[in-house]
Amino acid sequence: MQNKILLLFFVLASFTVQSQIVTSKKEAVKKGVYAPPAEKKPQVSATTAQPNTKTPATVTSAKPVAVTKPKVTAKPKKKRTVVVDEDNGSDLVIGPTENYLSVQMINNAMDFLGVHYRGGGTSRAGMDCSGMVTAVFNIFGMKLPRSSWEMAKVGEKIDPADAKKGDLVFFRTNGKSTINHVGMVIENDGEDITFIHSSTKKGVIISSTKEPYYKRTLAQANRVIM
Repeated sequence: MQNKILLLFFVLASFTVQSQIVTSKKEAVKKGVYAPPAEKKPQVSATTAQPNTKTPATVTSAKPVAVTKPKVTAKPKKKRTVVVDEDNGSDLVIGPTENYLSVQMINNAMDFLGVHYRGGGTSRAGMDCSGMVTAVFNIFGMKLPRSSWEMAKVGEKIDPADAKKGDLVFFRTNGKSTINHVGMVIENDGEDITFIHSSTKKGVIISSTKEPYYKRTLAQANRVIM
């Protein structure tokens, strides 16, 4: 019996030494007899996650603006008007035996002065001798053969001394018997014929049969306008 009492004493004493009196959770943690459970972070599920309220800006490509080029309307070519000198200046005085149409044709021929020579040309861009005569007659709606030697067959052949304003004078300047140059009479005093023509070197100019070259090569005169 005594031995049982002693054994119970030792058991109680042992239990008293090993047990610790804990009065708070903080003290238990400090003594190492209690560890607080790890805090579990709340899991956010895909269904509960809040969507991003910021929507990306929509980038729209600007549509190209069609640029309409203004239509360029070609200006209608103006027809060359007939130059009519109704004042009858001193250089174009119409005598009693002169033809009014011839005087006006000379007036238009004078408007071509300074145009450059161009073989086969009949415009202000350039004209040869028969081309100048053709251009003047075309203004008045009259047609002539294109070459000078063919023109020499048209109208009435007259004595060059009797040539009047508007008559045609023909030359052989190539050293041959064939007519190859033509001009239009501006004035004739009986000894000297002044005429307008297109020369190969100077274009449309006024020349005279007093010049040795044209005096030597003068072939004939024709009256086309009666």
